[in-house]
Amino acid sequence: MPWIPLARIAFAIATHPFNPTTRDDLPLELGDELYIIESCNDGQWFRGYLVAPPSLLAGLTSTKGATLEARVFSGIFPAACVDIKEYLTTEVPLLPEDSVEGGDYDYGSNEVSNRQESVVINGNHHSSQHGDSNGMNGHSRYSADSNGRRPKSNGNSNSNNRVSRTKSSRSKRNRRSMMITPPPRHPGENGYNRPRPPAPVPMLKVGDETSSFESEPLVDEIASCLREWHAANLHELLLNSEYPLLDEISSLVHQLDLSRRQLLHSVLTKAELVATREKTVWALVRGNKLLSREIIVRDPNSGRILTGDDSSVDITTLQSQMSLLEYPPTPSQDGITLHHLLMEHRAFVGVVSEPVTLVFYLATKQNVPISESFAVSLNAQGAPLGSKNLGKMQTLFTDLSPRDATEDMFLVVRVYSTMSVVSSPVTSSGKGHHAAPSETTFGTVKHSAMNGAIPPSKGEQRLKGRVSVLFSPRPKTSGNEDSPTDSHANDENFPPHPVPLVPSSPIVVARDAQQISQRVTFQKALGVGVLDVGRFVRQDQAIEQVMRIFAPAGMGSAAGSPEKGHGGSAGEKGGGKSGDGEDWDRLIRDVIESRTGKFEKSPKADRLHLYLRPFTSPDADSLIKATPTLLHNVNCAQKIGFSGAPTKPRSDIYITLGNPVLPRHALLLHPKLGSCTLPASSYFNSLQISLEVRRPNGEKIKDCIFSASNAPGVTVWKSLVVARDESWNQTIRLALDEEDVPSAHLFMVLSSVPHAPTALAWLPLWDKGAFLRDGDYSLLLHKYDEWTSSPISTVSGNGNGYLNQPWAPGGEGWTVALPMGGAAAMIKVKTYLCSTKFSQNDVLLSLLQWKNMKEPELITLLKKVVFVSEMEVVKLLREVFDALFGILVEYAKNMEMEDLVFIALVTVLGIVYDRRFHLEPIVDVYAEKHFDYPFAASCLLRSFTRLLQDPTNPESSRGLRSTFKVGRHIFQFIAKAREQQIVKEATIGLNGSNGGSQTFTKDLQVIFKLLENLMRNSAAMLVGSQTLAVQHFHTWLPEMAGLVNREQILLVAIDFMDACSDVKGKLVLYKLVLIINYSRSLLFSQPEDRRALTLNTVRWLAPHWGKTDDVTGQWREQVRLCCSVLAAQVEELGEEVSEYIPKIIDSYRAIQATGRHERETFSLLFPRTYPFPTKNITERPVFDEALIELAAILAAVSSIPTGLHLDLGEDDLAKFLMDDLQVHMSILSCDAFPDSWLSVHIYQHKSTMRTLETLAGILVDSFLPDPDDAEKFNTELWQAFFTTLLMLIGSDALALETFPEQKRRAVWKVAGDVREQGADLLRRTWEAIGWETSSEDKRRFGIEKMGGYQVQYVPGLVAPIVELCLSVHEGLRSVAVEVLQTMVVSEWTLSQDLSVIQAEMIDSLDRLFKSKRLTESITQKLFIADLIELFEPLSQIPNDPLTVKVRDLLHTIDQFLDLLVAVHNTPLGEAYHIMDTLRLMEFLKDMQKEDMFIRYVHQLVGVQLESQNYVEAGLSLQLHADLYQWDTTEKVSALIDPPFPDQTAFERREALFLEMIKLFEDGKSWENALDTYKELAHQYENVVFDYAKLGKCHRAMAKIHEDILNGDMLSPQFFRVAYLGMGFPIGLRDRQFIVQGSHWEKLAQFSDRIQQQHPAAKIISSGEIDSVEGQFIHITAVRPEHDLMHPVFQRAKVSPNTREFLMQKRPRSFSCSRPLPGNDTGRPSSWWSEKTIYNTAERFPTILRRSEILSISTVTVRPVENAIEAVTAKTRELSLLEKRYADMKSGGDGHNLNPLTMSLTGAVDSPVNGGLVGYRELVDDERVAIELRNALRMAILDYVFVLKKCLAVHGQLVPNSLRSMHENMMRCMYSLFVD
Repeated sequence: MPWIPLARIAFAIATHPFNPTTRDDLPLELGDELYIIESCNDGQWFRGYLVAPPSLLAGLTSTKGATLEARVFSGIFPAACVDIKEYLTTEVPLLPEDSVEGGDYDYGSNEVSNRQESVVINGNHHSSQHGDSNGMNGHSRYSADSNGRRPKSNGNSNSNNRVSRTKSSRSKRNRRSMMITPPPRHPGENGYNRPRPPAPVPMLKVGDETSSFESEPLVDEIASCLREWHAANLHELLLNSEYPLLDEISSLVHQLDLSRRQLLHSVLTKAELVATREKTVWALVRGNKLLSREIIVRDPNSGRILTGDDSSVDITTLQSQMSLLEYPPTPSQDGITLHHLLMEHRAFVGVVSEPVTLVFYLATKQNVPISESFAVSLNAQGAPLGSKNLGKMQTLFTDLSPRDATEDMFLVVRVYSTMSVVSSPVTSSGKGHHAAPSETTFGTVKHSAMNGAIPPSKGEQRLKGRVSVLFSPRPKTSGNEDSPTDSHANDENFPPHPVPLVPSSPIVVARDAQQISQRVTFQKALGVGVLDVGRFVRQDQAIEQVMRIFAPAGMGSAAGSPEKGHGGSAGEKGGGKSGDGEDWDRLIRDVIESRTGKFEKSPKADRLHLYLRPFTSPDADSLIKATPTLLHNVNCAQKIGFSGAPTKPRSDIYITLGNPVLPRHALLLHPKLGSCTLPASSYFNSLQISLEVRRPNGEKIKDCIFSASNAPGVTVWKSLVVARDESWNQTIRLALDEEDVPSAHLFMVLSSVPHAPTALAWLPLWDKGAFLRDGDYSLLLHKYDEWTSSPISTVSGNGNGYLNQPWAPGGEGWTVALPMGGAAAMIKVKTYLCSTKFSQNDVLLSLLQWKNMKEPELITLLKKVVFVSEMEVVKLLREVFDALFGILVEYAKNMEMEDLVFIALVTVLGIVYDRRFHLEPIVDVYAEKHFDYPFAASCLLRSFTRLLQDPTNPESSRGLRSTFKVGRHIFQFIAKAREQQIVKEATIGLNGSNGGSQTFTKDLQVIFKLLENLMRNSAAMLVGSQTLAVQHFHTWLPEMAGLVNREQILLVAIDFMDACSDVKGKLVLYKLVLIINYSRSLLFSQPEDRRALTLNTVRWLAPHWGKTDDVTGQWREQVRLCCSVLAAQVEELGEEVSEYIPKIIDSYRAIQATGRHERETFSLLFPRTYPFPTKNITERPVFDEALIELAAILAAVSSIPTGLHLDLGEDDLAKFLMDDLQVHMSILSCDAFPDSWLSVHIYQHKSTMRTLETLAGILVDSFLPDPDDAEKFNTELWQAFFTTLLMLIGSDALALETFPEQKRRAVWKVAGDVREQGADLLRRTWEAIGWETSSEDKRRFGIEKMGGYQVQYVPGLVAPIVELCLSVHEGLRSVAVEVLQTMVVSEWTLSQDLSVIQAEMIDSLDRLFKSKRLTESITQKLFIADLIELFEPLSQIPNDPLTVKVRDLLHTIDQFLDLLVAVHNTPLGEAYHIMDTLRLMEFLKDMQKEDMFIRYVHQLVGVQLESQNYVEAGLSLQLHADLYQWDTTEKVSALIDPPFPDQTAFERREALFLEMIKLFEDGKSWENALDTYKELAHQYENVVFDYAKLGKCHRAMAKIHEDILNGDMLSPQFFRVAYLGMGFPIGLRDRQFIVQGSHWEKLAQFSDRIQQQHPAAKIISSGEIDSVEGQFIHITAVRPEHDLMHPVFQRAKVSPNTREFLMQKRPRSFSCSRPLPGNDTGRPSSWWSEKTIYNTAERFPTILRRSEILSISTVTVRPVENAIEAVTAKTRELSLLEKRYADMKSGGDGHNLNPLTMSLTGAVDSPVNGGLVGYRELVDDERVAIELRNALRMAILDYVFVLKKCLAVHGQLVPNSLRSMHENMMRCMYSLFVD
């Protein structure tokens, strides 16, 4: 069955893989993009193209910065493997630069030789021929049988392999292309219901949206970015070896790919989705920055590209942040930012046989705990103890302040193993806190460090020299993933597996009264570990970390030995020296400070594997709620203390048990005995504290002691067992009821395990009416017995019991019991209160008890309130407020008391506003829920009024400033009190509430009037008060919303702002900030309020921006704040726009005049506060925030539909319009912002288009006079309009067809088809300024309007119109061609000449090609055909002169375009580029375009200099010099490119000659330098008579002659190159050239260079080729042909260098020779050879370094000529050797004489080719011409002369050992050459 072409090309996606089985099959992979062109008859097979991503190998030969092309493969494939997505229409002409090779353009007929259809390939365009019946790309048609089997091929096919197609450098006009449309759902639908408009340029896939685009735009955005990066940048990174950047991009790509998959599959929670979108948007920005691509603005909330329908303020703000900042600016936190650290135990690695306990906590560098502890209990295998503890091995260290994070903070772990032994039988004492004495003692875990440490390995020290730090490498093996368990507490009911729940391990006695014996269980320390987490907490990334475990140095062997026996003390059993004072707490400090000599690796506990992740959140509960998957049911380890103001009730008491103080001869106190001694050290060394919390009657408070965050409360807590000189250093938390705290105390019993208690101590929690102050305390130890064991002893009456004994040193009487020289035994403890219920400040406690105080005492107390600690006030804030308001109401109308309370209230509120605490929400809650003082309002108003009545009083002024700062809450309390007062009065039935309301309103009005008077007061001392009032006034108004109506509040706000009308200095800025706050306030959200606000804003802003002659820093800041005001009000603006736009324009012009500068900081746009927030930026871009904001605001107000209504006179209106147009031109030129701000730049194009539409209406209505008043036509204004419009529609930023995929998508989405709108506006306005044409002109030209005012813009607008003619945008090009037609007709009508237009077109085309690198000739020539079509009616008129002129004009432009394209797009290499440039220069010279000709000359010089072709550069420069004569009177104008001043023709030519000479000398082209010098010398000698310069010329020429004599010359190599085969272009095909190579270049090197220029050609060894198809190059080495009849050969003793110079001077003939058969090598008279001579068109050197061969001849060379050549060559060789060795000192054995010796030996022992005898035969042969014989004779003489000189030099340098050889050479020489 035949193949059937599809009606429209189908776009499909491969849904199943397909493996080929025949050569015609097209292999498919999932996701492949396919374009289907034909279908088998039964529809089961398709034929089409597969579009594959570009290959990185293509980057090896790509142009730098160019995007790699997609690969296209053709073949057939099953229909079942693909899914057709859409069909493509064929209506719009193809982009020429995106087509493949095809037919050439016919310049004569402007037609195309054949037609093509093209396929879209990721935005690039590939075409394939449809010219024959065999189908695509040479495929013959296939058919399939009825069973649907694969169609058989009946012709040749080249689709068996994936053959990649490349773009053609030339393409065709009027080609058919496809515009993407969806598959039609109904026959008549034709896809016109597509939601987006079609792309403006054919063949561009602009939308590229997938089905997920609407719900998740980032899915497509990520794919687009990744495709572009892969095609445009990846290969460059690889080729440039930018591997660090490549790694960064690779990481970014993986991140984006992961985000895309998460978004695509909807696996994220709502919070995660928001975060992922923002993170992805900024990742795309970072990638584009790294690859130096434009920044596209995408909405961080939705991921979509912001378009022209979005707010210009939003798009500009985001653009600035994304372009200048690395990360999104974080909004300023109203509260304190707290850090939290998640720590999860993953694995324990060690060699243990007992259960292990890990105790974690955060500590300072001094090992002061910052957080509560967290304990993890493991069995000997490292698994959690008990199944219920699975999954509970993590904790969240919460509420870490920024200060904690900035200082050194460490995660500390203490590792213990649990051990037990059986002691002798014991009985219970019944006390519940100790065991009975036993005869058996047990060893304590000795915490002492040993000497002789082994230094840790290098891998264990990373950061700050510490051994275990945050950023060490990840472990190679994963640990146990189980979570920590809840630990067991040490109380009187000891569990089976006890666990220490504090940062130490206690030794605990397990008891059972019914048991005969007792098992004592204790913890043995294995080591400690430390991680520095201070810096890590401030980061935002998780990490897995290895923590190494260390033990005191020298402890390894002891720690590893088993415990044996029961004898000895605990210290002796611990494996260390007793009493050395080196405990484990000090070891932690040693590890932190890296004292490597103090510790070593723990022998049993090697390391821990931890997972750490930091968080930042103001509250731990909200963090856990927001991160449920990670933090559900996580244990929280609180910080010990407050990081800021407490927001939740908390009452924790922390007790840190320090160390025992047991000096020598230490004594225990006793109420009866006075004192008694301690037990012996051997008995009293394993010390343990048992601690309880008791009431005064001795009752224990149950379960109130917590040793860790995950430990249950216990009643009796037992400490770690330590030696006498060690410390416990354990911190516990007490949780007591509020009523128990004042009477409770701590009771501690000290015992030596396992003996009975020996001593006790106690600590009261309440002292002198307040909680015990935080700090260190030394507790006195009392003997434990029946006299002291109870709180109040009943044994012997009063005075007994420990509560009657002193608890700490101090006071009187306690030292009486100590004997002379005795010292009391003590225990050191430290207390810390972390409570919102108790205070430690007596003033605050007295204030809370104010009802018990008299008025004088209360007055004194209130004066002290200002000195109370801020934290104490914060902790009891509610109680303090209640006390102050209670006093205020109690002493109402007492002026002194009211003022004192008011000052105290302001002071407390000042603490509330302290940024360290952020208590405003707490105060709001208090005012809303707890405030209940209805009669406080009048008191507060009275005090406030008194302050305002005398603002100049220093005392009042200070109070007033403080009040203004807290004014919001003052008014909040006033409003709340008034509300409660109204309710209370209504409740008790009081009448006259209206009168009360009136009084209250009047009092409020008095306050606001006083505030207005304050603002109008010009006293300098009030500036501070005025500033604070303006800063905070907007916060006061919302508090009054419930008391007065909105209209009154609005009037108050307006009146206050009016009172600020005369403010000066910085107050102006704060005033503008206040307007911003007005605009953003919800209080004025009603339409009528907004309207009143916007109307008043016009006059409020008017004085602060607009025209100015002095742009100061403050004025610039005022303008920025005015922009911020409009940004807040832009949605409500109406007719005010007409008043704002002139202000915006004038402000922009004023700031623009000051210029822009490089910036190191960036102030965030549209600030709402002052001073403006700024950010440091890494680069130094040039921009101005004020200009950016003005441009954004101008775009915003321009889009308001109310229009522009200006009440201005004609002159003022014209000036405004001119300024407006200039501002928009500035914006389009990126004067306001960097040109890399893509989204803003495109947005401004669309905005400018809207503005131009408006301005066009004004211009047509007001500035288009009747033809009778033509002199009133404002040419400049209309010129500015057209210039702006043409700049807009001709902007490169809108050229979608030239953009890569990502940028193309963005431009299309932001602005749409602005060029189409602009083209329509251009047509309408151009026609508007034209006049109606006559019927004859309409018939001839088909133009309705032309001439008129249009003629004033010829040739001024010809250049921009021609630029538009080159556009590939069909609509734009069509309008531009129509305008150009009217220009041509108008110019012809006026002057009957088109030379002006032709000259302008040539100039404009030259500028365009120079600036925009246009390279496709077909693209540029489209307008020529369009113009011919427009003049078609005119061409029907016979002998019409305009037709002839137009044809000549277009032919010239056509030819010029070809030359420009050739110059700017020369793929064949430097030589062809130079050749094309010379042709273009010739054309320009003919066209009398001298300035352009000169520019191209110097461009050519630059090209030559880049290749270090100095001689050719000088020859090129001579083309410029030849334009001038040696005329001292002719003036030539200055040049810009290249720069030359105004000067005479003589001076210009002289300057060029001097530059030429320098180039010739650099290239050692002495003949050209001498000729140039000679011409200069002639002018100096005979024309200007400047003998000074003449002397310089002669000296320079003398120097050149010396250089020639010395042989300082470069002898270039020459090669014949023949280009054979039809594969070469016509300019090279079957042509031969002599090409000049470098002086060092040999045939092989030259061949390689030619091969690089023609990689497809084959270098052949002979001129014969097998086929005419292909490219073949034949290369032969040649040399300049010497004229042996030259006089230089007739004279003897001519320097060989001189002879060589003269023979190679400007050669034109070149030759290569070969010997003829039959020569006798021993007889020179028989040397016959054949020489091929090539004569070139030009003499060398040439600008092209090549010249075409004009003729080829073959001659037979006689023996005498060969002899002359041979002798001359040998003479030159010896001359070089003589010069080399002539300057060497004689007798130097170190000289290498071998080259000279060998050459001389060959010359005298083996004479040249048979010797002198053979040459004499030729000299005497009279059959030879006398000139040749004489030349040979002179050559022989020169040879002998040089040989003698060489032998003389050799004799001076030869060493004595070779002297005999030298003498032998001398004899041989004389014997050979004796005449």
